[in-house]
Amino acid sequence: MNAIITVVGSDKVGIIAKVSTLLAEHKINIADITQTILSGNFVMMMMVNMVEADISIDALRTILEDASEKMGVEINIMAEKVFSSMNRI
Repeated sequence: MNAIITVVGSDKVGIIAKVSTLLAEHKINIADITQTILSGNFVMMMMVNMVEADISIDALRTILEDASEKMGVEINIMAEKVFSSMNRI
């Protein structure tokens, strides 16, 4: 299963490193990643593969919510199918 993770917040050192480390700790592979700075805000979108993950998407969501509070950014995750359905034109 693939999931989409978005990260938005003030740009600061270590955002990508911290999110990537959390994913690696749970055997979640980053399949694709893009990031940019928009009007001083850091914006990142990742597609991750959870086939070998040792946790569920709901458990990962909780971990990412805790991390987002500590880092001062907004982190969201949803299944790729849900993301695609929401963004279909």
